[in-house]
Amino acid sequence: MRIVFTGGSGKAGKHAIPYLLSQGHQVLNLDLVPLDNPKVYTLKTDLTDSGQVFNAFTSHFNMSEYSLPHSPPLPDAVVHFAAYARNLLVPDSEMFASNVKQTYNVIEAACKLGIKKVIIASSETVYGVCFTQGESDYHSFPLEEDYDCDPEDTYATSKLCGERVARSFARRFKGTDIYAFRIGNVIEPHEYALNFPSYLNDPPSRKRNAWSYIDARDLGKLCHCAFLKSGLGFQVFNATNNTITLKEKTEDFLAKECPNVKITREMEEYEAPLTNMKARKLLGFVEEHDWRDYVKTS
Repeated sequence: MRIVFTGGSGKAGKHAIPYLLSQGHQVLNLDLVPLDNPKVYTLKTDLTDSGQVFNAFTSHFNMSEYSLPHSPPLPDAVVHFAAYARNLLVPDSEMFASNVKQTYNVIEAACKLGIKKVIIASSETVYGVCFTQGESDYHSFPLEEDYDCDPEDTYATSKLCGERVARSFARRFKGTDIYAFRIGNVIEPHEYALNFPSYLNDPPSRKRNAWSYIDARDLGKLCHCAFLKSGLGFQVFNATNNTITLKEKTEDFLAKECPNVKITREMEEYEAPLTNMKARKLLGFVEEHDWRDYVKTS
C-alpha cells in the first residue's frame, strides 16, 4: 500500500515506519524535520495549512517517481501521528488550536480525495489521570474504549476533539474507515533497559500511564493490522501491548493500589489495565515485543 504518514520523524513514527516498510508498504513522511531513514522521503509540510495537506496527499513519494510513465496513484491510507505531543511545549491555546486543526485538515483532505483508510493518534491521556492536577483515580478497570472520558487538561481535550472530528467525517463519507488509536506510553527499544527497572521498583510512578505501554515497533504492526481490516467505519482502539508493566498479577495489584476503583470484568492474569483486547479481537493484533523479553524480573 501507499501510505502517507504524518509526524513520522517523531518518537513513535521513526520505529513504526520501518515496520511498515518491512511489510512491503511505501511510505511518504510529512513532517517539519526529516526522518533519518534513506528509504523514506520527508516532505516538509505545515499540516495546519489545509492547502498544503491536500497538495501533499497528491504528491510523488520520492524523486524517482518522476520516471514513471504516468502520475502515481493516490495514497491507499493515511496515518496521522503529527501533533504537539504533550502539554507545556507551547502555550495551551496554541497546542489545542494546532492539534485540532491538523487533525481536521488531514481527515478532511483524505475523505474528500477518496482515501478510504485513515488512522489518527489519540492518547491514553483522554482517560483523565495522566495529566490531572494532583491525585486522581480512574473510574473503573480495565480502561476500555467505551469509558466515560473526562480529562481536565488541554492536550487530552485536543485528542478527544480529534476523535469527534473523525466520527463526524466517517458518518459523512460512507465506506471510509477512520480508526483513532488511544496510544499508550510509547517505549523505544533502548528504553527497556533504561526505564523499566525503575518502573518495577516504583509501581505508583506508573499510575498516570495506567501501568501500560506500547512498543513503538508494535505500534507500527497495529497500523498494519488496521490497514488489513476494513468496513468498521469509525472506531476507537487502545494502542497498547498486552500486559501490565509490573511483576504482580493485574487484579491483585489493582485491588491493593486502587481499592476504591471497581473492576468491571474478569481480567487476564497480567492484562494491561489500559487493555488492547478490542484491537486483538477486531484487528487481529498480536504483539511481538513483550517487555519481559527485554527486562530481567528476578
